[in-house]
Amino acid sequence: MAESEPLKPKPRPIVRIGIFLISHSLLFSVVCCAAGVVALLLLPVLAKNTYISENALMPGSAHPMLSSQDVSEANKFVQDITILNLKSTGASIGIPGMVAQHMEGLGAEVSYHKFHPELNKFHPLHFFSGPDHGKIQENWTCSSYGINAVGIIRAPRGDGKEAIVLVTPYNSLKISLGEALSLGIASSVFSLLTRVTWLAKDIIWLAADTQHGEYAAVDAWLRDYHTPIFGGLETLNPETCQEISNSYELKNSPVTGADISDVFRRGGTMAAALVIKVSDRSSEAERDTLSIYAEASNGQMPNLDLINVVNYLAVHGQGLRVKVEKLWSLHDSMLLKVLGQIFESIGKVARKLNPEWKFGVPVADYIEGTATLASSLYRQALGVPTGSHGAFRDYQVDAITLEISPTFSPYNKGRKTEFLLRGGRLVEGVVRSVNNLLEKFHQSFFLYLLTSANKFVSVGVYMIAFALLVAPLPLVAASLYSDGTKQDFSSEKDKPTSSSAPVDAVSFKSWKWLHAAKTVFVVYIWSAIVTLLPYIISQVPDCTPTHSLIIWILLSVFSLLFLRSILGFSFSFISVSQLQDKEWALLKSVTISGAFVGLCLMSIINFATAEIGALLIVPMCLMATPLIFDVKDWSLRSLTRAACNLLLTFVGFPPTAYIVTKGLFEGFGSVNVGDFWNWAESLWMWTSATYLYVCMVHLPCWALCVYILLHHH
Repeated sequence: MAESEPLKPKPRPIVRIGIFLISHSLLFSVVCCAAGVVALLLLPVLAKNTYISENALMPGSAHPMLSSQDVSEANKFVQDITILNLKSTGASIGIPGMVAQHMEGLGAEVSYHKFHPELNKFHPLHFFSGPDHGKIQENWTCSSYGINAVGIIRAPRGDGKEAIVLVTPYNSLKISLGEALSLGIASSVFSLLTRVTWLAKDIIWLAADTQHGEYAAVDAWLRDYHTPIFGGLETLNPETCQEISNSYELKNSPVTGADISDVFRRGGTMAAALVIKVSDRSSEAERDTLSIYAEASNGQMPNLDLINVVNYLAVHGQGLRVKVEKLWSLHDSMLLKVLGQIFESIGKVARKLNPEWKFGVPVADYIEGTATLASSLYRQALGVPTGSHGAFRDYQVDAITLEISPTFSPYNKGRKTEFLLRGGRLVEGVVRSVNNLLEKFHQSFFLYLLTSANKFVSVGVYMIAFALLVAPLPLVAASLYSDGTKQDFSSEKDKPTSSSAPVDAVSFKSWKWLHAAKTVFVVYIWSAIVTLLPYIISQVPDCTPTHSLIIWILLSVFSLLFLRSILGFSFSFISVSQLQDKEWALLKSVTISGAFVGLCLMSIINFATAEIGALLIVPMCLMATPLIFDVKDWSLRSLTRAACNLLLTFVGFPPTAYIVTKGLFEGFGSVNVGDFWNWAESLWMWTSATYLYVCMVHLPCWALCVYILLHHH
């Protein structure tokens, strides 16, 4: 009796599941991508009400102390600034001086902070370095320097180790009424805080001179605050800038006789920062409106508790209408109305089955939440801040911008006084809550998306949609690799083996994926070159954004052709007779693997960018197939697939994707071809990782998909 052969061990269940999913990768991809889109549309339904996690904040636990006397003095201060603004002579240096004198008159330690505008030039290593000094603009003049006025209140119950920052941006060359009112609100709060005994953190009032932009003034002060500097305004070239030196030399205050110094003064570690702004446009609502801006670079958000405190005090304390940015174009979307009705009907059925199941929202709330969620995703995905509060996030300081839109006429003095009182009490309440903190904000969420001012989606919920979108990528890559190598092995078994062959043919064929890996590697080297090209283009003088973008595209194409000739890979290494070998499948497998790794890495840095990128890249990578197949087949299915591939390729091109996305979110009337270059410049300035993602993840994936589509001999 023949000896029985040993039984082969059965694969483990997890292995069998993996083999099953790989063999059914097409069905799995369709199901996962559809589920990912549905999960994204479900986020407004799954949003939760905000709540304050840190008990020490205790918003609204104390009655406001801001008095009408503080408001009257602030109102007089606003009038003085407005009168001085009407004087053309000396106004550019008079307003900072008046603000500094007013701070000193309230009893604060006051100093001037001089800063200069810096060139927004791209630097190859800027993304891997911290905030540093940039290059000063050439041919600067005395008038090109900005002057910030900084006042510090030392906390009577503190040790000087922590501080709260109030920022009021204004243009010293021509201040608007809204900017004057924001100075008035800060002045009223500052006047109160100089007298209270409960203050445990230093209060810093930064009157930021925004003649060169809000970010430039705040960033320059923050940079000097966190790095040692020596000297003051007297270090400015005295021969060239004698006028400024005389105007801002150490002098006695006419109120107290104390000195106003230009030596840089500091408080403690910043616990939080509030940027106070008043809109110049009157609100059309029945009540004064408060808009909250929180997005910083790379989609960073402040701790949710800070937003919750502001929202609670504004609504319940001062009766303001709080709103966050939303996409108004989605309010009339029929698709959202249909989806809202479906989710509302499902919610009614669920509550009938079990009253404790809280699913579904009214149609109006769903549309409102989706419009706000889309705006939150879009603003975070852009990778640039929505205000000067973004400069604080570079130093891990929680900061937001509060923009109040009044409903009164500028000539209504009674309503102006009431407005200053309500705005001042709001800021007072926020300062009081932050003052109660014994440690930095940490209890609540840092990763979230807002669907309204009082509803949010946490990271544990919105990551499900992204995970479903990218889940098919590794399985499809494994399936394509398996099909490609299986075809090679089956063809080798049919051929007669030769004993004189120097190497085993089957073993050699099993390494054929290296050819595809080489092609992908070259394309990624090319993407790194494309990333650095703006450094050269930015040196071209007087080049418009549109011309810069065209030069960027042309140099990118030339560099790809140059790499092809140097490194020796062919654009057409597949002939028609070899299509059955599926070498394109191996190239697609490696391409999908690179896209999967890039998207996962980007999701850690900026989820919104990764989410929108996945919506563009995943369908493009999964559907990419040589067009020659569809041309030879010439069926409705093939023609539809070819049309979808061409459409996805067109929309997936980074400049096109940006223009289409901006047009959908902001309207096509304001879109220009050069906007992509302007956006790229803003990403350089903010050292946003979105720029690296676009150039080194999205662009090479798009180029490789085009490469796969154009496979022919």
